[in-house]
Amino acid sequence: MNWYKSCCYDDEQKRSFHKTGLIRLKVLAKALNFDPGSFNRRSNQGGIAVSGEVTLHHERLYVQISQPATQADSGILIRPCKGRLDYTGGLNHFASLSMLDDIPGLARLCTSILHQGA
Repeated sequence: MNWYKSCCYDDEQKRSFHKTGLIRLKVLAKALNFDPGSFNRRSNQGGIAVSGEVTLHHERLYVQISQPATQADSGILIRPCKGRLDYTGGLNHFASLSMLDDIPGLARLCTSILHQGA
């Protein structure tokens, strides 16, 4: 998956971004040992000029992927949260979209952020 190929005005790329993103976030949840009922995944494709977002929302962690409009390499937002109704959570942390190709590394980063927020 080329996480950096623009989803803007490209329906096929956007579908692939969201489908693959949902799969990778499920693998991340497993790597973090999240119980199946303790998180949900969702996809918001947004309008034609944006990538939209793919989100993993756990009881204690919020992870969202998108392609920033600024083209900065900060497409993974990670923050601690207090439940699945907490949409603002703790401090925002950002990571490169390429981390979606290194789930063990992304899981370590998420664990580190969780420990900081404890």
